[in-house]
Amino acid sequence: MSYQRPVNKSQRLTKAELKEYMDHYQALTAAKPSVLNQKIPRAQFRDLLDKLGETLLVESKRLASMVGPVRSFLDDNPLTPAIAKRLPDEFRVFCLALNAIKQWAAAEQAATDRYLLGGNARDLCRTASNRCLVTNEVLVTDCELHHPVRDGRPPVPLSKRGHAQIESQLPVEGDDAIGRVLLPLRRKSNQSWAHLRSGCLDLLGEPVTWTSRSTKARAQTFARKAQAATDIGYEQIIDWMDEKKL
Repeated sequence: MSYQRPVNKSQRLTKAELKEYMDHYQALTAAKPSVLNQKIPRAQFRDLLDKLGETLLVESKRLASMVGPVRSFLDDNPLTPAIAKRLPDEFRVFCLALNAIKQWAAAEQAATDRYLLGGNARDLCRTASNRCLVTNEVLVTDCELHHPVRDGRPPVPLSKRGHAQIESQLPVEGDDAIGRVLLPLRRKSNQSWAHLRSGCLDLLGEPVTWTSRSTKARAQTFARKAQAATDIGYEQIIDWMDEKKL
């Protein structure tokens, strides 16, 4: 069965309904800014991703060995002898397929905004609110669209500073010695502040609900690295995150 993009068969959101949606998030954000940055761990889709990965490997091997446009593309773009000995054709197809999937996913993700709002979705979102929901700055040209949750709901307009704030990417203040250590460490570790908090709490003996063993292990490792890098206790790391509202 060929893939068909999901289509909304009900009435699209009106501008008034979209404005109500923005007002709803503005009220929530005032009490808890983190509602604008809710992400489900990738591990929750492990079974689906394993199936996709298995299909990708099988299809890459098949396409590399059969006559067709993919096989012709490989032949038309030969490798140097040294690389050819180390780069199997099925892996070359695997890489090409990954790139095709990336382009496909980007197009499908962009289409999700049109599901509820139609072809002018992004313009509607920008005009539904003229102020950043985080900083309350007036939005003119400094406007970015951000999805509070990637589940099909419309994006909300934020200023660049507001967007950086909820993504915990604000510049570190000069006297923030802890921040100067933890922000680069977080970016290098590619983990969230929530993982750091959970890891610290766990290592302090506090009860933490984990989605998987691997998530627990990564969070604990992140917390131990943060403690070693800052040379402060886990309680102090949590206090710093509370102060920064992370």
